Amino acid sequence: MIALAIGAIVAALIFDFLNGFHDAANSIATVVGTRVLKPLPAVGIAAFANFVGPFLFGVAVATTIGKGIINPDFVTLNIIIGALTGAIVWDIVTWILGLPTSSSHALVGGILGAGLAGAGSKAVIFGGLQTVVTGIIVSPIAGLAIAFVIALLIMKIFAKVKPRTVNSIFGRLQLISSTYFSLTHGANDGQKTMGIIALILLTQGVITKFSIPSYVILMAATAMSLGTFFGGWRIVKTMATKITNLRPYQGFAAETGSATIIASLAWAGVPASTTHAISGGIMGVGAVRRLSAVRWGVGKRIVWAWIITIPAGAAVSFVITSIINGLK
Repeated sequence: MIALAIGAIVAALIFDFLNGFHDAANSIATVVGTRVLKPLPAVGIAAFANFVGPFLFGVAVATTIGKGIINPDFVTLNIIIGALTGAIVWDIVTWILGLPTSSSHALVGGILGAGLAGAGSKAVIFGGLQTVVTGIIVSPIAGLAIAFVIALLIMKIFAKVKPRTVNSIFGRLQLISSTYFSLTHGANDGQKTMGIIALILLTQGVITKFSIPSYVILMAATAMSLGTFFGGWRIVKTMATKITNLRPYQGFAAETGSATIIASLAWAGVPASTTHAISGGIMGVGAVRRLSAVRWGVGKRIVWAWIITIPAGAAVSFVITSIINGLK
């Protein structure tokens, strides 16, 4: 059991690494898309901020993941391993396809599917699922709306300023906004693995009640920052160039708007998707100039990927957990 528990923790950290790897695009897409930074220094900044983020925003999201979706009383190592495996498989599949789906919701789907396979519907906390659905709905819409308003205000305020000057000003400001977004990415996404590792420790009696030890925060933050540093360039290309052509002021607006909603949801304990928020933000700033500036066909493909992520992750994890339980 000890070896199995260690294996489960390793699997959780692998998922966290892949989360950073898969979602690196979220942190750097706009700053790369506006050509303010080249990919390598952008990823370096994002990796550092992803490491720091989990230490700044509390552990409310980790608590939601750890005991807000499946009742901890029903959780076993088999369920945890099945949930992580399903989420990892879905992350790899969508990375190969270049789809900016949500690692967070892949994990939520994994927990749900594994919990159903291992303990049945009695273990599901439907109020927690409602919280997750709230994040799914709120993050892209709010990200789009806030980014749209910020970009519109910038256009009004700087209407008589030369474009070169505007680009120069917001090129520098993007260094701040992209770091801000990376901090919130680490804060919200980094906490999910913390919740899983805390569950593992709880099942093994290492901790007697659900809590997030400081060493768990350190492990998860390190794994995510390393994943971000080695980030997925396939998804960067989709996010940075295929949705709309970005100017520095638009990148600033998208990052600032998206980061603000993600930070708010992190404090509230809602496991929102940074992918959803920044995608909405990019669409919002693109629509400020004209609706046709946004490639809505790409956006539609992204939205469909969002929709299927939780059920797909749940299905894969259900099958894997059923197989694991059948090997007893």
